[in-house]
Amino acid sequence: MRHKFIAKRYWKDISTPMGKVDELAKNYNDVINLSLGDPDWTTNKIIIDGAYKDALAGHTKYTEFRGDPELRTEIRKYYKESFNLDLKDEEIFVTASGCLAMYLIMEAILDDGDEVILQAPYFTPYPQQVELARGVPVELPTYEKEDFQIDIDRLESLINERTKALVINTPSNPTGNCLTVDTMKKIADIAERYDLIVISDDIYTAFSYQHPFVPFVSIGNMKSRTCVINSFSKDFTMTGWRIGNIIAPDYIVKTLQSINENVVFTAPSVSQRAAIHALRNRDVIQPPMIDEYKKRVFYAAERINQIPGMHVITPPKGTFYLFINIRETGMDSVEVSNVILQEAHVLTIPGISFGMCGEGYLRIACTVDVDLLKEAFDRIEGVSIFR
Repeated sequence: MRHKFIAKRYWKDISTPMGKVDELAKNYNDVINLSLGDPDWTTNKIIIDGAYKDALAGHTKYTEFRGDPELRTEIRKYYKESFNLDLKDEEIFVTASGCLAMYLIMEAILDDGDEVILQAPYFTPYPQQVELARGVPVELPTYEKEDFQIDIDRLESLINERTKALVINTPSNPTGNCLTVDTMKKIADIAERYDLIVISDDIYTAFSYQHPFVPFVSIGNMKSRTCVINSFSKDFTMTGWRIGNIIAPDYIVKTLQSINENVVFTAPSVSQRAAIHALRNRDVIQPPMIDEYKKRVFYAAERINQIPGMHVITPPKGTFYLFINIRETGMDSVEVSNVILQEAHVLTIPGISFGMCGEGYLRIACTVDVDLLKEAFDRIEGVSIFR
């Protein structure tokens, strides 16, 4: 919006097809929403009850600037028990969400004009998070025909004297793809060769269906040049609690603390207590949740591949998203998303929302139960462009 009281850098329209489609959905009263990556399960009662008791016991104050010491200890235990990775307490910083974590890292590491390479298709906020920190986002396309793996030659071709960092996301939003260990080792070699920081967005670690999750920070010598973003939003269905954390070299953590003190001061204390109970009880809380979302994703993938004009990679590898190829329709992703909404009243996200290489795709989130997914695909089968 152009207005004298609005900073000129925000005069340009930065709305996305994602937001525009969501507005169109308000025209219908029976929409099945497959757009939001917000799990439909309520946060587990163990977590809620634990946080409630802790709040009554007085955990309603500011915490230490780097986060509740008990939570930092649980994060260290998790990495040791799950990945045999030793972390120092000084390498852990608790944040008010994974999104804030990404902004804080960009603000901490970027000088004006520094370039950040983004694995694409990417989580929609990435480019603007780079730009907020006065950096320059550079799209690194990945393709279905390459199993959405990062092509190392393509990555290397984008690196120049202003390249500061690379953002990777595995399992991936929106593709659901998982980078192979071999790919990650090659990325590690590039990072060392060109002295890059790697920002590893590890939001969906619980949802790796084909192979156990391997954190990039555990590859070779990457601990010294990796910033890990974690969130409790998806792995524990805690989106509304707004709680996450960063693992990074201690000198970066000190800078993060200085910035964060002027943004939100500390992450919410009650949410931090909830995160403690989540980690302590993860072996009870996560398995049924993972099984349910895996069941949904596999069901949806099967239905998609039965509809003429759309297909998806099978078997699904991770997350609760599917990235659906709709190129056979001859229409762009915004057009197809609109037709599905208008004729089937099912809300999807155009692939162009996730970068230029996302064109020709739709993203759906399997955050409704199988019965509702069945209804959604029964409707989609009747859409004119798929008959």
